[in-house]
Amino acid sequence: MAFEIVDWSLGAGTVALSPLPNSEAELDVLRAWAPEVVVSLTSAAEMGVALAGLQGGDWDWRHCEIVDFGTPDAEFEAGWPEMSARLLRRLQAGGRVLVHCRGGCGRSGMVVLALMVASGEAPEAALQRLRARRPCAVETDAQLAWAIREEFGEKH
Repeated sequence: MAFEIVDWSLGAGTVALSPLPNSEAELDVLRAWAPEVVVSLTSAAEMGVALAGLQGGDWDWRHCEIVDFGTPDAEFEAGWPEMSARLLRRLQAGGRVLVHCRGGCGRSGMVVLALMVASGEAPEAALQRLRARRPCAVETDAQLAWAIREEFGEKH
């Protein structure tokens, strides 16, 4: 899958998802997009050489590993309320937040969808808006259930 940053307006800001930038040229594309926050959902092993570029960028870098095709573990869950609130505040203030996983589909789509729902979008409409630009977003039923569970009164 080619490196592409796909973004949407969310509040007064912009949220985006992308695959893992695997080269200096792809990191340059990320830098040009000018995120304020980059959320990496990949493991350090998946990131390989991209790790140094992501850690050393001109942005607030958050590493929150989720297993490929998986949903957040207990450690991610424990930090998610604070992180999602912080990301939503950034977005409401006009900020730019980029979320990536290896392919820019499942894990990143799940987290972007969760932010969209937490910001007040109806889950089905948010998923349609997400998949209109990134058809592979949110790859499993478990990822979808995690992303929209606020709709059922479960806070994450």
